[in-house]
Amino acid sequence: MVKLLSQLLPGEKGTIAKIHGNGPIQRRIIDMGVVLGSKIEVQKYAPLGDPMEVKVMGFNLSLRKIEAQNIEIKMK
Repeated sequence: MVKLLSQLLPGEKGTIAKIHGNGPIQRRIIDMGVVLGSKIEVQKYAPLGDPMEVKVMGFNLSLRKIEAQNIEIKMK
């Protein structure tokens, strides 16, 4: 099952399957350590729902929902 990262709830885990986006957006996401095949887990959302905090490659990262919509996750 494949979902967008922005659709996951806190505590849900998966593997990064695909990163969409054009040039600078995709490059920024990859530069932050979000790379294909990495395990990712949603930690929490901000009180108003944006940004979200995820754990990837052993560190916590905050992403805007618009960025998270570009990341496909393969669910376990």
